[in-house]
Amino acid sequence: MLVVNEVFYSLQGEGARAGHPSVFIRFSGCNMKCRVEAGADSPGGFDCDTEFVSGEAYTEEALVEDVLAAAGECRWVVLTGGEPLLQVTRSLINLLKEHGFKIALETNGTMLIPVGLDWVVVSPKVAEHAIRAQYADELRYVRGVGQGIPKPSLDAEAKFLSPAFKGDQLDPEAVQTCIDLCLRHPDWALSVQAHKLWGVR
Repeated sequence: MLVVNEVFYSLQGEGARAGHPSVFIRFSGCNMKCRVEAGADSPGGFDCDTEFVSGEAYTEEALVEDVLAAAGECRWVVLTGGEPLLQVTRSLINLLKEHGFKIALETNGTMLIPVGLDWVVVSPKVAEHAIRAQYADELRYVRGVGQGIPKPSLDAEAKFLSPAFKGDQLDPEAVQTCIDLCLRHPDWALSVQAHKLWGVR
């Protein structure tokens, strides 16, 4: 059984696919604890902004039925969390593929990436030596005031810096920090969590 926080249809709010309609599967549970203060499970600089503790038990078949009900004509699914790779199986990937879905994954990078995915986003929350992901299509790093440019252990064609929010409010100082970093390091681009500004999940 899988434990899922929610299944919903919305717009991708950040990164290279921002603005694209997708069905989101938010899996319950995470192996990291994002905190403002740095520690063993977080580089610090931001609080976790997602509720992924609660959840409902699903079989893989029942989960795909809910995805189909939410999707309409959309055929993009985003596996997110928490940390989706604590639960995502090869059989779930195959089942989604059988129904014609393309699959994006949003992971903190601490677990191996399964095969069969169409777009992999790694957003590290730990020191780079703890990253186990073998590849990424997109890298996203949250940055707060005073944090420097990341030195990722992975490479990706799309690399984004995302300013830390204060709750649902954009922090102008964090935005300026990210702008300055991008201007000094033009292989990085700015990505704001626009879904919070749009008022969608």
